[in-house]
Amino acid sequence: MISACLEIIGLGLSVTGTLLVMVACGLPMWKVSAFIEGNIVVAQNIWDGLWMSCVVQSTGQMQCKMHDSVLALTTDLQTARALTVISAVLGVQALMITIAGAQCTNCISKESIKAKVVNVGGVIYIIAGLFVLVPLCWMANNIISDFYDPHVPYAKKREIGAALYIGWAASAMLLVGGVILCFSRPADEKSSYPLKYVPPPMKSTSVNGDYDKRNYV
Repeated sequence: MISACLEIIGLGLSVTGTLLVMVACGLPMWKVSAFIEGNIVVAQNIWDGLWMSCVVQSTGQMQCKMHDSVLALTTDLQTARALTVISAVLGVQALMITIAGAQCTNCISKESIKAKVVNVGGVIYIIAGLFVLVPLCWMANNIISDFYDPHVPYAKKREIGAALYIGWAASAMLLVGGVILCFSRPADEKSSYPLKYVPPPMKSTSVNGDYDKRNYV
């Protein structure tokens, strides 16, 4: 019962984390304009994402443009594109694997094999969380470095956008959910197998039908 509850909790966290990874991948708010020094009052706000750049006017109008070339992007954006998509794909694959080995399904008959399948799904979720965590930390480090770099003009300085915070939350859910799935089955899983009753050996009888004297103490 406890292992089934842990599976549900771990799977719920992992699925939520996978959905948040997809949301963060599609949002354009990875880098946002920094309002510092003479750039406090501006007529527009610039958002930079993995797939597009958006300009939000002070009137509320927003114009977005897809990136023309992948090769024209910076290294951190290219890496974030690849690893975020891979993380989302791994999350979907881990979901199918975990459901196949869950206790509430009958896809696999042997309990020992089902436990191993769930553990494999948890490991894949952990890998997916690490894949999305690497580009998030890399891009945040670049944003902070450029922000405090005096050689970067104020108009080009950026701040951490909402997509990075969503990605960090997704990575945490994937890591925690994957660990819970890995340890959702107890180590003494073999004890759940039914015990076989072995009857005692029958007492030998003598030729005339009486019990052998060796059976008496």
